[in-house]
Amino acid sequence: MRVLFILSVICSLFICQTWQDIDSIDTSHYHNYDQLVTYLKRYSRDYPAITKLVSVGRSVHGRDLWAIRITDHASIEEPSEPMVKLIANMHGNEAVGRQVLIYLVQYLCENYGWDPRVTQIVDSTDLWIMPSMNPDGFEAAREGECSGVTGRRNANGVDLNRDFPDQFRESDPPIEPETASIIEWVEANPFVLSVNLHGGAVVASYPYDDSFSHKLSGFYSATPDDEVFKHLASSFSNAHATMHTGVECERNEVFPGGITNGAYWYDVPGGMEDYNYLHSNCFEITVELSCCKYPPAAQLAAEWEANKPALLTYVEMVHMGVRGYVANIAVRGTDRGVKDAVIRIAGVDHNVTSTSDGYYWRLLLPGSYEVTVTAEGYYDVTRSVTVVGDAVTVENPSVMV
Repeated sequence: MRVLFILSVICSLFICQTWQDIDSIDTSHYHNYDQLVTYLKRYSRDYPAITKLVSVGRSVHGRDLWAIRITDHASIEEPSEPMVKLIANMHGNEAVGRQVLIYLVQYLCENYGWDPRVTQIVDSTDLWIMPSMNPDGFEAAREGECSGVTGRRNANGVDLNRDFPDQFRESDPPIEPETASIIEWVEANPFVLSVNLHGGAVVASYPYDDSFSHKLSGFYSATPDDEVFKHLASSFSNAHATMHTGVECERNEVFPGGITNGAYWYDVPGGMEDYNYLHSNCFEITVELSCCKYPPAAQLAAEWEANKPALLTYVEMVHMGVRGYVANIAVRGTDRGVKDAVIRIAGVDHNVTSTSDGYYWRLLLPGSYEVTVTAEGYYDVTRSVTVVGDAVTVENPSVMV
């Protein structure tokens, strides 16, 4: 048996910074599909050092599902940086998230190198932004419709947030092309953190989104990482202008602290956030940004200002918990990353795995933990680690080959 060598850094990020930003964003109108493509291509062209535009797949009508990568060296892979994805417009008529992510692309690009907070995010994070997962639905939706369903589904009439494989469903229907593209993207990349932006309420919702009982509402379906998810949801809600106050929309729903367990709110079989948690390393929450699903464009400036600090704060949460590198010391002085090593936290029935380069990230709250790393053909390694409010380095274990 060989011995695993683990280089571990414990990080927990709870920071709040002030900055003087450059914000010349035009919030006067919505961007249709062609305008969105032009916009993303412009920023990819004008900021080639920190952006890379990729089509993740195509919709039923052949529209590309564009995602723009924003990181300090966008043209190369930096395996030591955690991956974060922000997705919006899964329901085509829920348009605020689509616009705030469009604005976020501009904001990050234009403030990089000037604003310390933005620069730190871009330098330390491999960030991917997809403004529209359902471009066909958006083209059918109508501005000003607050509670309608026109454009909600994809061009085949399928609700994409009921279309993912589900742990509590006896059988899953054939998946749509948009869903298949996201699944392939998630499974091909070691995303650590994600948010799925919706509309029709003002609340941050966390997994699980459904339960074995499929009770319509009122059933709290907790993951093994329930406290972590509550913290992630609260980090967004507390940084949002109003969400943390428990905004009450027309359905008379009140969310204490602006957060809720998804299934407790209402049962959503086949949701995307559950799929991420169960089939990858990625922790995803769903955030409803506005009472009106597709408000008049005159409200976009206020929505951007309300959501900008929340989005920045949420992205920063990827640096909380444990991160490290699992290596095989074949010859002293050299190392090779061990892929698919399993990182287990004592008392938490949910594991993550190392990347093809041997890196891993495990989101955790402040506290003391027993971390065990296992890999086929190697001896297990267990270390006691402490996650605190500042970044600390854990002493590296001695190894024998």
